[in-house]
Amino acid sequence: MAGYAGGDLRLAASAAIRAPSLHNSQPWAFRLRDGGIEVLADRSRQLAIADSAGWAVRLACGAATFNAGLALTAAGRPAAIALRAYGEMIARLTPATPRPPTYGEVDLASVMARRMSNRRPFWPDPVPSELRVRLIEAARTETAWLELLVGTTALTAFGEIARSADRVLRRNPRYQAELAGWTYVTAAFDGVPVSAGAPLPEPQDLLPQRPYGDHRRAPGRDFEPEPLVAILGTTGDRPVDQVAAGQALQRVLLTAAAAGLATSMISQPIEVPAARDQLRRSLRRDGVPQIALRIGYGRPGRPTPRRPLEEVLRTPG
Repeated sequence: MAGYAGGDLRLAASAAIRAPSLHNSQPWAFRLRDGGIEVLADRSRQLAIADSAGWAVRLACGAATFNAGLALTAAGRPAAIALRAYGEMIARLTPATPRPPTYGEVDLASVMARRMSNRRPFWPDPVPSELRVRLIEAARTETAWLELLVGTTALTAFGEIARSADRVLRRNPRYQAELAGWTYVTAAFDGVPVSAGAPLPEPQDLLPQRPYGDHRRAPGRDFEPEPLVAILGTTGDRPVDQVAAGQALQRVLLTAAAAGLATSMISQPIEVPAARDQLRRSLRRDGVPQIALRIGYGRPGRPTPRRPLEEVLRTPG
């Protein structure tokens, strides 16, 4: 079977760069080698404080891998994906048997370009049970699990863990400097513009928000009354498990976007090891939490920028 060509690489990479990443750091690159498309970790873009172990790089590259494979599948040229997760290479995509895409694959591919993190307050409208089931199934399809927090007790407990982790991070001046370095007022190809940030946090907020933005709300006003929070996790926590978690994350996010739902990610409890362990124990289930999600309905968010395609394509070497 013939390998992928340069046009396939550009198609896959154009979709892959739409994946989410911590602080929109975009820690990936793509290469065509021996007829396969390789997803590479760009360690120069790894966050030294928030991601010292490389978990967020692997998660982001896993999400990018999912997008790349989905774009090829939607074009009738599906890929067999082998995850590596050690060293520079994260995944390798090689041609599988050509076939027409399914309606579900076309639907997911159609929302890749408009999926974005929505950090604004969501409306109080509840997420219907059938959509909740669909999100759980999306994670399961990628060998991950999605735990939806039901009830005030579970939500309050998560909020306490998340806020505690956020306080630990904010007490570190190097973390504050790193966050500021990825927040932009003027135009840039990466990072988070202040226009895409949430309103500045208030003491009564249930969930922590990164201070990307600079706009305030009325003092004492709740950010949102009762958000739907989900925890995505995997059975193991090896590097390859974290890449697989990124694939599951992206399938969940695209499934949500295709259903008209807005999402944003809460990673502070994962960035602080003690908080992550506390979250794991609070869930009382096998496995390791990899990311938390906030899910609901809301006004369209503001997209974050992406680097030009030519910057992320590498020649074989």
